[in-house]
Amino acid sequence: MIGGSLDDVVLFSVVARSPSLTEAARELGVSVSSVSKRLGRIEARLGVSLMQRSTRRLTLTPEGQRYAEGLARVVTELEELETSLGHQRDDLRGRVHVRSTIGLGRAHIAPLLAEFAARHRDLQIDVELSALALNIAGTRFDIDIHVGALRDSRLVATRLCRNRRVPCAAPDYLAAHGAPREVAELAEHRCLILRENENDYALWRFGTDEDTFAQRVTGGLISNDGDVITRWCLDGHGIIMRSLWQVGPLLRTGALVRVLPDIPTPSADIYAAYAATPRPPQRVLAVLDAVKSALPHRLDMF
Repeated sequence: MIGGSLDDVVLFSVVARSPSLTEAARELGVSVSSVSKRLGRIEARLGVSLMQRSTRRLTLTPEGQRYAEGLARVVTELEELETSLGHQRDDLRGRVHVRSTIGLGRAHIAPLLAEFAARHRDLQIDVELSALALNIAGTRFDIDIHVGALRDSRLVATRLCRNRRVPCAAPDYLAAHGAPREVAELAEHRCLILRENENDYALWRFGTDEDTFAQRVTGGLISNDGDVITRWCLDGHGIIMRSLWQVGPLLRTGALVRVLPDIPTPSADIYAAYAATPRPPQRVLAVLDAVKSALPHRLDMF
């Protein structure tokens, strides 16, 4: 390569998508000081500063962003070349960074990825779970799995499974407080709030995808953990609005009961997003295909 080496390409590609030098060093299997020194040599050779860095945070300079984007194309072409040369091999190599929401990730995505990794011993799958929304464009993540479509021209979104959010409650709660007959009556009930955006209330959406309206609800119990509010609901403390992927088994056994069953709710399908590049790495596509194939069966939803 002109001026540099393939090792430099790999190192800077990893550093550019990592949140810190410590994380980059961990992925490369070397010390932080080694990464810092090699990064300094690359910058000295190019004659520009590529990033502002500390052990805690990395920020690309405009020159660093341009260099990272160019190297990403080189790395992708190299991966595709190696894949085409080794087309008779069934194994996948490298690392795939996956991000998912906590509840879905713990219950279903992590087990599916573990099963997939067991079949591909040379593949590393790095999973991060978070309750916070994140647009992964320009980050180190290869795949983001979440509920609801994400529109960004830098990303491709593929639907993994159909899903809706539905209101439900425990039989004991309905026996004690009655069931609402209209959406507006939810304002008079104890609703269990999944905190989002630091609000102490929630807007529950009803109607079709083409004609949606929101109902504001409040309640005395609030949490940022979906499993916590589901447990409260099972214990008879109020009404929740949760995804069918989570409460479907509870509805089928009768542990929970649908509230306002005749009023539709809009789609809240489960999607995977990944970078909109001409040729995504084969390992990323293989992970996507595996999750897309297995998830509907695991959730018993079609």
